[in-house]
Amino acid sequence: MIQKYLYIFFSVIFFTLSASAQEKKSATEFSEQVSIYPNPTTVYKVTIQTESYATKEVEIFDMLGKKVVGLTFSGKEKEISLHNLKAGIYIIKIKEENNSTSRKLVIK
Repeated sequence: MIQKYLYIFFSVIFFTLSASAQEKKSATEFSEQVSIYPNPTTVYKVTIQTESYATKEVEIFDMLGKKVVGLTFSGKEKEISLHNLKAGIYIIKIKEENNSTSRKLVIK
């Protein structure tokens, strides 16, 4: 009887840890599938490229944490105009379904 409960207990722990590891792997994979170029940029535009056609939310924050750009797009690629931003360092956050990644964006 005790063996049966131990088996169930360890099975639940194993499957829970396996699911967590798979979620982290998919988030890492998403991060590796996102390209932002040119970075640094001097032309006041960047292109975001991914491997999926899913809808993406893009937010750009200044170094004080203020959101300066927010947009949504579907498809594998989107060119974003940065003409309203001053030269400096920004954080760009890209969300797709349950995954997200953040990168540093430099405008010269």
